[in-house]
Parts: sequence; C-alpha cells; structure tokens
Amino acid sequence: MNVTYGIVAGLLALFYLYGGGLKVVRSRERLRPMMAWVDRMPMAAVRTVGVLEVLGAIGLVLPPLTGVAPWLAMAAAIGFALLQVGATVVHLTGGDRLIALNLALLLAAAVAAGAATTWL
Repeated sequence: MNVTYGIVAGLLALFYLYGGGLKVVRSRERLRPMMAWVDRMPMAAVRTVGVLEVLGAIGLVLPPLTGVAPWLAMAAAIGFALLQVGATVVHLTGGDRLIALNLALLLAAAVAAGAATTWL
C-alpha cells in the first residue's frame, strides 16, 4: 500500500464510517439538520446507503492491511465515486446547489481508486 492511498483511503474511511453509521442508527428527525435530503427518501433507502457506506469504508482499509483480496479496495473506491455521482444528482434534483462536499468526495474516491492500482 502506498502513502497516497493510505492517507486518502484512511480519511475517506473515517468520513464514511461516521456518516454511514449515523444513517444506520439515527431517526429521520435527527438526521434532518445535517442531511435535508432524507425527507425525500424512504428510510429504508437511507439505512441501505448507511450500511453500504460502512461496508465500503471497511473495504477501503481492511483488504490492503491484510493482503486478502486487495482488489476490494479499488472496488470500494469506485463504489464511493459512483455513490457521490448519485448523491450529486439527488442534491441537484432536490434544488440543493451545495454540492462542493460531494464533488470533493468524488475526487478523493477517484484518487483512492487510482492509487489502489499501483499496488494491485
């Protein structure tokens, strides 16, 4: 694992563990102040996104550390990039033009996916 991947993937994993964990355990009312889009989605979809974020965070970090199925790290990074494309669409269709965080996460996921190819 190279340093670039380790830093970017570590930061992404922390972000998605936190955000995904909140989506899994918090109610709609407690999520609303920081995620206004939850009002437009069924809670089952919000929970599913949360579980996928937690699993993806694990997939970014665990395979490179253990050496078992390291290709999963690149798959997780690509999955996060696709997630942010979808998230950007959800924000824009809901009238929310604050997509800078989504674009930054998309870029970080792309960097992680690219960096993962150097040690596969």
